[in-house]
Amino acid sequence: MEPHTVLAAEASTSTSRTLTIVLFLVFVAITLAITVWASRQTRTATDFYAGGRTFSGFQNGMAIGGDYMSAASFLGIAGLIALYGYDGFLYSIGFLVAWLVALLLVAEFLRNSGRFTMADVLAFRMRQRPVRTAASVSTIVVSVFYLIAQMVGAGALVSLLLGINADTTFLGMNADTAKVVTIIMVGALMIIYVTVGGMKGTTYVQITKAFLLMTGALLMTILVLAHYKFNLSSLLGDAAQQSGKGDAFLQPGLRYGKETADAAETFYSKMDLLSLGIALVLGTAGLPHILTRFYTVPTARIARKSVLWAIGIIGTFYLFTLALGFGAAALVGGDEITAQDKAGNTAAPQLAQALGIDYLGGDTGGAVLLAVIAAVAFATILAVVAGLTLASSSSVAHDFYANVVRRGAAPERDEVRVARIAALIIGAIAIALSIFAQSLNVAFLVALAFAVAASANLPAILYSLFWRRFNTSGALWAIYGGLFAAVFLVFFSPVVSGSATAMFPDHDWHWFPLSNPGIISIPVGFLCGWIGTVISKESDADKYAELEVRALTGHGAH
Repeated sequence: MEPHTVLAAEASTSTSRTLTIVLFLVFVAITLAITVWASRQTRTATDFYAGGRTFSGFQNGMAIGGDYMSAASFLGIAGLIALYGYDGFLYSIGFLVAWLVALLLVAEFLRNSGRFTMADVLAFRMRQRPVRTAASVSTIVVSVFYLIAQMVGAGALVSLLLGINADTTFLGMNADTAKVVTIIMVGALMIIYVTVGGMKGTTYVQITKAFLLMTGALLMTILVLAHYKFNLSSLLGDAAQQSGKGDAFLQPGLRYGKETADAAETFYSKMDLLSLGIALVLGTAGLPHILTRFYTVPTARIARKSVLWAIGIIGTFYLFTLALGFGAAALVGGDEITAQDKAGNTAAPQLAQALGIDYLGGDTGGAVLLAVIAAVAFATILAVVAGLTLASSSSVAHDFYANVVRRGAAPERDEVRVARIAALIIGAIAIALSIFAQSLNVAFLVALAFAVAASANLPAILYSLFWRRFNTSGALWAIYGGLFAAVFLVFFSPVVSGSATAMFPDHDWHWFPLSNPGIISIPVGFLCGWIGTVISKESDADKYAELEVRALTGHGAH
């Protein structure tokens, strides 16, 4: 099959655009209806933050999957596999293996020990105000990194859907303007979801989105495999040929670990691969929007069961990304993908259009499947940004306002009101930053969020749960040290300046050679936590013993 020109005539017709807009509006209407319904069930802080702790293991597992299978998974990983083959699939492996760390070290203990946020565990045996402040800062930074990735994906997606490229306009907007408007629209919707529906509304939106995403990915996987008569060898061979990279497409080293004549460049490339792997595997257990999901179930046993459901759902989906990525390389072609989006974020929707043209009745079928899959991707983005915004606004309200500013004396109604105001402010910040990050691959951006979470949050969580000597000083050093190290290194890396795909491509102030800081910043976070602990004489063995009982039994936490 010849690679399809994805923005074919039909893709830019009023019929295709109308279909796309109608599907978007239908999904938005459904999710807003869910949100309004949930708002009527949200009466207390427990309802707003934890959905009343009423979700079953399967429901929470679906919601975790909906929270975790973000635009990075559906758009970013498919794009990376389509452009870089073997190296792109490393993201899928890392994202999946990370759940074993979350299951074994964090899920049950965190659910038993806290009420609404990560800081509930960290501050239990330490001085409340400084630790909760640090946890709130870290939560916001990680969430904003993740939010940027989702919104960048939304901008690229809508430009593809509406057939807008450098030579066309829609409602008087060129491609760049349309992306900015889309980012603002997504930000406005996520703020509505959080402020109106709270955790209950957000959870049901995530469950709906997980079902749609799995269904859409399964349909595309079956169509790709059917095209090659379920012969994986033919699919991979065609993908390598159409990618323009040849046999190198199916081997390591196309993006990471490149062997070059420059020994230093080869070393840094391999270190970047190792750094990426460490960040992906350790990052999940420190992501605030994932950690808050453990509080939405009534018992630790159900929390553990929900993680097992999530692993099954997420693992199946990441197998689908293989077919999506290699299918896009084979049936669309690397040149067509990068012509629409240099970072490859539109590979999956472009594949959907190619499959629709072949199997659903020509250009009209292509427009229909493109619109359906893009609506699913849009649903993915909305659900994830709502979860992220809820986690960060909850931390501001519960940790900073209620326990730092009001010293634990804030009425529940005031606390929830502050959470809603925080959602508005955090959403505005994410919108502004996303406008400058549109040239970056969304899976890559999420990997940076994982690195920050693993550097700042994970050391503090693990030390708090498993180290008797750990104290307030250690928690502050771990969170601020890891956070500063990660953000500092990212700022001076090729991600922000000094490369064609950087956030500021026309400037160059980078000196740190790696794109992912995890290999440096994660050990720095653990080391800072240890140093901060040993230089302080503070210690409370009785409080740690009580935390151990809580972590193992859940007694007294709720």
